[in-house]
Amino acid sequence: MNTLADAMPEAAPQAPARPLTRSALVSPLYWQMRRELWEHRSLWVAPVAVAALTLLGALVAIAHVPHSRVNVQLDPESVGAISVAPYAMAALAIMVVGFIVAAAYCLGALHNERRDRSILFWKSMPVSDVAAVGVKAAVPLLALPAIVFAVILLTQLLLMGLNAVFLLPAGGRFASLWSSWPLFSQTLVLAWGLASQTLWLAPVWGYLLMVSAWARRGPFLWAVLPPLGICIVELMSFGTCHVFHFLGHRLGGGFDLAFSEGGPHRQMIDAAQIDPARFFGSLEVWGGLLAAAAFFAVTVWLRRTRDPS
Repeated sequence: MNTLADAMPEAAPQAPARPLTRSALVSPLYWQMRRELWEHRSLWVAPVAVAALTLLGALVAIAHVPHSRVNVQLDPESVGAISVAPYAMAALAIMVVGFIVAAAYCLGALHNERRDRSILFWKSMPVSDVAAVGVKAAVPLLALPAIVFAVILLTQLLLMGLNAVFLLPAGGRFASLWSSWPLFSQTLVLAWGLASQTLWLAPVWGYLLMVSAWARRGPFLWAVLPPLGICIVELMSFGTCHVFHFLGHRLGGGFDLAFSEGGPHRQMIDAAQIDPARFFGSLEVWGGLLAAAAFFAVTVWLRRTRDPS
């Protein structure tokens, strides 16, 4: 006699839960980062465009150099004057454009998702708010500095090639060119400069991301007007500009801590001036990182609780 238990099919044994591997955790973050770079192409188009304009300007300048100046035997000081300025100007221009692009990205990163209501779709995906905000924070902290570094290095290599062609009629003074702009040591200076400035500006990016997650309209105005209003109130009430000087120091004072003063070269920063101990020993650096972590936490909370615009 068959019983009800005999008639019931046996349940299939459940497979043991597979632990999350490192690749299973990293892969979604990797594809989210690729999505950010694909949707915001200005992150890499703008630095490349500035590099192209810099190379075009250097090529035009070389084409207009008088032949009498090229045919003379250039001394080391003349070679340095010819070669140092384009390298420094190209690096500075690309870094400034990278800063502007990073600020624009942070202000629109979370605001645009709420404005077009695409955040409803992304919240339906199995990605936490911490991971989503972390990917957006990684763009100005990791992806964009790497892009700027690669573009500047490639631009300087091409500039060195143009300068080498320029020196061919003068007997090929390549040793003077190499001594005027030592590429290896300057690459180290560039890498440390970008890394230190990224850490120094971390609270700025955190603040802009927080404003982007909070503002329903006009994130740029909400980011600029409150600090500007505080500066005006302080100036009118006390006749001081402490807040203004603090903000200016936070935006451009990182180089003073990252590099020591002096050095054998007057027209460029030397690798001997790199000072990590001074930079990481500063309370301003660690205070800024703590502020960035606080801004990041508030941004995660806002993304979780803020309704679409």
